[in-house]
Amino acid sequence: MTFNLLAFSIGNTRTRMGTFVDGKLAGSLAISHADPDEFAAAVAEAHAPLSGRSDAVAVFGSVQPRITERLRRIVPEHTGLELLRVEEDLPIPIGRKLDREALVGDDRLLNAAAAYHTLKQSCIVVDAGTAMTVDLIDGEGTFHGGAILPGAQMMLDALGRQAAQLPDLEIARPDEAVGHNTNEAMLTGVFHALRGAVRELSEQYAEAAGHFPMIIATGGNADLLFSGWELVERIVPDLTLLGVAVTFQVSRSAADG
Repeated sequence: MTFNLLAFSIGNTRTRMGTFVDGKLAGSLAISHADPDEFAAAVAEAHAPLSGRSDAVAVFGSVQPRITERLRRIVPEHTGLELLRVEEDLPIPIGRKLDREALVGDDRLLNAAAAYHTLKQSCIVVDAGTAMTVDLIDGEGTFHGGAILPGAQMMLDALGRQAAQLPDLEIARPDEAVGHNTNEAMLTGVFHALRGAVRELSEQYAEAAGHFPMIIATGGNADLLFSGWELVERIVPDLTLLGVAVTFQVSRSAADG
């Protein structure tokens, strides 16, 4: 099935935009929420390949209410496209085994839908963003939830803020496991803490599932944390956008009968 779609994933600190032309991802970009003046220009840039396509639609998922309102204002004004939201207008096509009162971010469900739609098998999705999530999807396409923990920069920021003698640092990949000064010690501590969490949680999930699921990583720090690590089999930067596309595609197929 071919479709033309402008997809948005609004995260905690940035929005990722993807352009799907004739059903394929033609390009993506990310804009920081700290740059509100650039937001409209980024939307226009993402929309450009869809200009003149009368069937194009814009669909978004969001975990940030303030930026949601910005998107609702800018997209119609700068693209003329109908703007739909996942879960409100289009159900995300993934089963759920969660507590009745559970509230799950759009991004986690979209990641799960994209991963299962592609793999058709149980998997673990690690989203290494502002916060880091490690979620389990079973072989029947059911999202079971998982774990939420501070992301890499959040950990470093907390250390710098709460410990008087520790500096403010930006996340970077450490050169080795033994930190020979304070900065190196902080970087290696955060790096291996997050990798250790993924390993421990994955082992626990595998024990519960009876087998070891494939691990997929996404998010702004996925490459920094997991590139070259044998435990993570795939790094897919645009996984959430692919989830938006899957959601739109499945909903349109159902509507067409």
